Amino acid sequence: MRTVIEAGHLRKTFGELVAVDDLSFTVAAGECFGILGPNGAGKTSTIRMVYGFSPLTTGTLRVFGLDVTREARTIKARIGVCQQENNLDPELTVRENLLVFARYFDIPAAEAGRRASELLKFMTLDHRENSRAVDLSGGMVRRIVMARALLNRPELLILDEPTTGLDPQSRHLVWERLEELRANGLTILLTTHYMEEASRLCDRLIIMDGGRLLVEGKPAELVRRHVGRHVLEVADPEAGLAEFLTQRAVPYESFGHRLIIYIEDGSNLYREISERSCSGSCTMRMATLEDVFLRLTGRELRE
Repeated sequence: MRTVIEAGHLRKTFGELVAVDDLSFTVAAGECFGILGPNGAGKTSTIRMVYGFSPLTTGTLRVFGLDVTREARTIKARIGVCQQENNLDPELTVRENLLVFARYFDIPAAEAGRRASELLKFMTLDHRENSRAVDLSGGMVRRIVMARALLNRPELLILDEPTTGLDPQSRHLVWERLEELRANGLTILLTTHYMEEASRLCDRLIIMDGGRLLVEGKPAELVRRHVGRHVLEVADPEAGLAEFLTQRAVPYESFGHRLIIYIEDGSNLYREISERSCSGSCTMRMATLEDVFLRLTGRELRE
């Protein structure tokens, strides 16, 4: 399969701060590839290097087989970027924002109008095309920014936390549209803080922290590899439960008032623990990508 992005030993520094440290990954044509990590992990710094906004310090980076340091202009003509910031012109209408942006790609006026109409309908915004951007909700603005990123019919769509701050209805609409784009062969590079979003959209992903790669793989494989099938949460565990788990070689995390237990087959263990060690609540659920994320990057706040 054709490789769209090939990053080798990427490093990005800002003075003494190392934002990205020896990061390597590839993205294949037609897949949705996710970059996950806590605040300050280096996600945005990485994708800004991919779309040519920020020069890499060292390493190699090729997009469509082209070197981003020498052929950035050619690469930019073939990609679409949806940044974190909603940087629309607030005084222009929705449609005008798209038509003005089309000029950067030398799209003829008639063709730009057709594409704008198609994309506004695709993003369920055609009923607001004559509204000023400043008068729209946050969810609508994010969908306009995404429509704008698709205006030049890119071969690679780069999304930096595209659904942050959206209500559930808007978020699910964006997910449905991205799934449709991926089904039609568009390559997508995505950063997100929503583990459900990553699990649903990403064919493969990496989790990074402190600028470095922690793990890479398919979401379901990462869950099985680092957590197991089930997670057992015990609130107010009785004394002796941690020792019992240690003796059984069952992996767990203790937070004083709560134990998080990672198990491959939890039926017998759940019954035994619930009968002898649950003075509070005892809940077993399927393991998720969020469990992997928290186990690898920790639970402390990153601000």
